[in-house]
Amino acid sequence: MTKNSLDNKFFAFLKLIRFENLLMIVATLLLLRFLVLKKVMTVYGLQLEMDSGLFYLLILSTVLIAAAGYIINDYFDVKTDLINRPETVVVDRVIKRRWAIILHITLTAFGIIIGVYTALKTGYLRLSLFHFTAAILLWVYSTHFKKQLLIGNLIVSLLTASVAFMPLVYEMGLMQKINPGFILNSKYAVFSAFRITLFFGVFAFLTSFAREILKDIEDYKGDKETGGKTMPIVWGVRSSKLVSFFVLIITTIFVSFMLYNVVKSNHQLMSTHNFYIIGLLILPLIFLAFYSFAAFEVKHYKRASQMLKLIMLAGLCYSFVFYYLT
Repeated sequence: MTKNSLDNKFFAFLKLIRFENLLMIVATLLLLRFLVLKKVMTVYGLQLEMDSGLFYLLILSTVLIAAAGYIINDYFDVKTDLINRPETVVVDRVIKRRWAIILHITLTAFGIIIGVYTALKTGYLRLSLFHFTAAILLWVYSTHFKKQLLIGNLIVSLLTASVAFMPLVYEMGLMQKINPGFILNSKYAVFSAFRITLFFGVFAFLTSFAREILKDIEDYKGDKETGGKTMPIVWGVRSSKLVSFFVLIITTIFVSFMLYNVVKSNHQLMSTHNFYIIGLLILPLIFLAFYSFAAFEVKHYKRASQMLKLIMLAGLCYSFVFYYLT
């Protein structure tokens, strides 16, 4: 989004709420439910029980809380952003600080209310704790932990990974409510659904963690001048690049192990499924690991962060491969 586009309040608002990231959240929830979970349930002769309208409310709740989190993050990060990327600052320039706070509170409130309603309709009110917890973590992340060593990175990574588990948790909860013996009687289906969801969740956590480190390196100057204690400031840029490198290598090993199990199970090496994993996940991860470690300019870290976002998208799109080619 260009500087001129931010002169338009609508486009500025989309920038403020990270519209493209919200689309990723929506896609994650939709694909994991209607492709991944549906495929597993079909294999075991079961069907999804959660009403589609209720599931869309779950998506809306998640998106509203996430959007509110992005707003409050920018609200408290104005000084840093004015140093790192002044041309993209929205709060105080296009949207007044007062309105940013009002938007944050409003979106959070509606997100929690819808989340509570969804949990009630599912039959497990305690599921609404996810929505409350996410809203609280996003607030404390922006106010206390974003510029602290590791903890801010871990919070964002855990929240990113948790999105992958929402379709599973809500669907299994509803199935158990309808049939109290469901989890015991369908333990193989539950285990299979949990295992593939775990793959997406762990992949999301690791890639998000590596990306947060790269973003911290990219924002080194502004964070340091505003009193930040991020990994590059405390441990140094080189050490941070090394951590990011090993996280990406661990991610590569994790994906390779998953591929090994698939090949071992199917006794098939040459397949579109395997080529997808190797060509769009494993090889790009290896390349990015070495590219990010060799980087030395802000533009390099920004490019690495963008590349990693594409790899995350490729990981999400694996759900199509899982549905149609396994």
